[in-house]
Amino acid sequence: MKLKVRRWQAVVEEKLEEAGRPAGEPLRKAAIIAFVENPYAGRYVEDLSPMIEASPELGAQMAAKLREAYGDHPVLSYGKAGVVGLGGEQEHANALLTTPAAEPLRREIGGGKAWISSVTKMGGPGTLLDVPLASKDALYVRSLYNAMTIYLPDGPMPDEIALVFAVSSRARINARVGGLKLEDVQGHDGLV
Repeated sequence: MKLKVRRWQAVVEEKLEEAGRPAGEPLRKAAIIAFVENPYAGRYVEDLSPMIEASPELGAQMAAKLREAYGDHPVLSYGKAGVVGLGGEQEHANALLTTPAAEPLRREIGGGKAWISSVTKMGGPGTLLDVPLASKDALYVRSLYNAMTIYLPDGPMPDEIALVFAVSSRARINARVGGLKLEDVQGHDGLV
């Protein structure tokens, strides 16, 4: 199966302060959204393995476009998400966001030991999507728990799937609720 990308959307934000306190180093976030044609829209298909097998190529395109939008800033956390147009089913986004699709993102950002936080849902044009973000190397780093809200103005259409990779450069501004500190990350198992 060859997946057809209909359009791309990139979102980049840079937060400089919160609660009136300067950030010091800005909190940078970026996301890339691929709107792909859903080959299974309008019908039930039991075997989704062709989607899974086709996903690494799309994942590589998404990772490269995300890096282009984000630049060479450090990546400390990542996340992924999908919104399936109403002619499909939620499982279609999940099939396109499994480990084979996400490995190109890890390669593009220089690794990542932790599983990638993820969310999928059904939706259409005008959907708001909160992409979860967590440490790329140690999930117990609470200061990196975050989200990036993405607005999808013109999709997904009923026969589309919007797929998202997102990254951020640092901990939340003013993070102070404890947990594993960045400097104590061991990076062996994706947890600590």
